[in-house]
Amino acid sequence: MKSEARTEQEADRVRQATDSEVNEQIDLESEWSIRSVAAGGPAAIQSRLEELDREWDIERYLAANASTLAFTGVMLAAFHRRYWLILPAVVSAFLFQHAVQGWCPPLSVFRRLGIRTRKEIDREKYALKVLRGDFRDLAPGGDDGVPARRAMDAVTT
Repeated sequence: MKSEARTEQEADRVRQATDSEVNEQIDLESEWSIRSVAAGGPAAIQSRLEELDREWDIERYLAANASTLAFTGVMLAAFHRRYWLILPAVVSAFLFQHAVQGWCPPLSVFRRLGIRTRKEIDREKYALKVLRGDFRDLAPGGDDGVPARRAMDAVTT
């Protein structure tokens, strides 16, 4: 039980480090998206689910941003001046800060741009799947474990 609570806390570190107004705006946009897509019917839901599968989460944006800046700093140092090595050093410090605290300066910028966590993206996906009826056949059953297997299959697909 303790490890589940700790895992849940770690998964929400980005939301905890984000201004509550920004979190609320992201949640409202997700809710609006669910409502408008659901009104479009099954084809719209399927299309949105495919979009969500391709959506980058905040961790991917941070990694891409950090690697781009670090590489740029190394290349500028190699071909121009060594002081450009400050850039990869700062970026590395930001990545470490994010790993330890769940926050770094670029995080605030990306969150204000509406970049979501994987958990926020998955929440929209599962809401759409519920509305589409993906889980209606997964009623609790006997001790044979079949409904549990079907539920796990539905979650992993």
